[in-house]
Amino acid sequence: HRVDFPRPANYGDRGQERLMPDAQDDPRRYLPLTTAVFHILLALADGEKHGYAIMREVERTTRGSMSMGPGTLYGAIKRLLKTGLIVETDARPDPALDDSRRRYYELSGLGRQVLNAEVERLANMVEIARHKKVWGAAS
Repeated sequence: HRVDFPRPANYGDRGQERLMPDAQDDPRRYLPLTTAVFHILLALADGEKHGYAIMREVERTTRGSMSMGPGTLYGAIKRLLKTGLIVETDARPDPALDDSRRRYYELSGLGRQVLNAEVERLANMVEIARHKKVWGAAS
């Protein structure tokens, strides 16, 4: 059974990129997420982080199997900010413990909904793989 999702919500009727999502956006419209976007949103799921901390979190949670460079990270962050899935925060740690040039990001409400929808989509894919006996089967 195949489910077709509409075009991502960050594109208008003529394929032009919109700056902000609609208030009524269905989070599934953003799916499937790219691997980089999924890992960025996942890194922000437990709180705000600056760019370098996001890169370290991705490398840590993937046990080094994914290393995100600055070009990939900041390109994705720019798109996520533009579509409203993440927001830049004004909160800063103690200035003595932080570089004032760092920008901190956190999930928006829609960003959290999109992340949850993607996790559900991936869980469904794993369930299909289990049903077809391809997960955990000898290669």
